[in-house]
Amino acid sequence: MTDNTIKFTVPNDDKERMHRILRDVFDALSEKGYNPVNQIVGYLLTEDPTYITNYNNARANICKLDRDELLQELVRCYLFQK
Repeated sequence: MTDNTIKFTVPNDDKERMHRILRDVFDALSEKGYNPVNQIVGYLLTEDPTYITNYNNARANICKLDRDELLQELVRCYLFQK
């Protein structure tokens, strides 16, 4: 094990793709009557795709995202875009 901190970054093109997919998933969950924030959090905490509806291919699309990268971007947005 090393004492050095490893840097983790997400390329800008991935950020735009993540935003688009997350927005589409949010919209699909809303249209089906779910609380989209709760469902997405459930997915992020468990990585269980059944928290996400199949409607409009939302489940398949969110599974294309790297969960660690998505969490990093969500935290960055929360902290710096207020």
